[in-house]
Amino acid sequence: MSQHVYDAAIVGAGPIGIELAVAMHKAGIDYVHFDAKQIGYTVSWYAPQTRFFSSNERIAIAGVPLITPEQGKATREQYLAYLRSVVEQFDLTINTYEPVTDLVRRDGYFDLATHTSAGSRQWRARNVALCTGGTDRPRMLGVPGEDLPHVSHYFRDPHEYFRKRVLIVGGRNSAVEAALRCHHAGARVTLSYRRPQLVEQGIKYWLMPELRSLMNTGRIQSYFGSCVTHISPAGARLRLTDGTEFEVAADFLLLLTGYEQDMTLLRNAGVELSGPCLAPRYDPTTMQTNIPGLYVAGTAIGGTQERYTIFIENCHEHVEKIMRSMFHVESERHVVVADTAEMPES
Repeated sequence: MSQHVYDAAIVGAGPIGIELAVAMHKAGIDYVHFDAKQIGYTVSWYAPQTRFFSSNERIAIAGVPLITPEQGKATREQYLAYLRSVVEQFDLTINTYEPVTDLVRRDGYFDLATHTSAGSRQWRARNVALCTGGTDRPRMLGVPGEDLPHVSHYFRDPHEYFRKRVLIVGGRNSAVEAALRCHHAGARVTLSYRRPQLVEQGIKYWLMPELRSLMNTGRIQSYFGSCVTHISPAGARLRLTDGTEFEVAADFLLLLTGYEQDMTLLRNAGVELSGPCLAPRYDPTTMQTNIPGLYVAGTAIGGTQERYTIFIENCHEHVEKIMRSMFHVESERHVVVADTAEMPES
């Protein structure tokens, strides 16, 4: 019996992947949808009650309003509930916890291999859209001791650090927010950043005045122009730009130094990667890569971003472009034109 061939496969169920699924669902496209984890997985590992930088209308998808009780910017919990509600509203079928382990173009089709708790499965589609994001794994420092149990690359809950010494490494939005929240939870916070000062345009504007005050009064210790050279059970060794090294005592270390994209599927499929970020090559008018029928959408187009310039709010138009190129369908326009300024969420 011949294998069923889908019109399209979507890989990734973040906001843009879900928005594309809604467009295909409305158009009656025969598609299949996968995610290695749960929907909105990247958002799910934000710390509790983290607020988005972007306003609600900019991160709403598929024409469904994102409404919060206080009319303010959505929290992590509110946005995850919103994504679930969109999936429920359109009754989307998403194969969660089913990672795509291989993607190969063969005889004019794409063959996809996936893995579930029950074993491996094979799928075939005429087109594939990779909406896999750009934060698959932490950017490692590559220093001794980075794998010790008191070291983490994720900030989960400030309560864990109550009355503990916490060294936070990083100087972007996630590190600054973690420093403030740990301080408010009763932690003794030290902040280390490799640059001589914080880049304020990359940080939520409402965080900077408080952080500046806490650093100026010594309630948060800061070492700018410093890098970690070694981690021990008792803390870490920092090196300043002048070569001076010293020890910082810490019960916990949060290495919030960014994340990297997993290029495995792109490479397996033959997509050309370019630049220091290893961004996939694609046509910006269609979102199609150099491989016919293979598209990229969402933050996956940026590779491993050093400075976050691609995020939910300036990726909505990818859905329109893909639908037009794949199926000659004009999807409903729900795009809020976004400023191109850097406005990171993480």
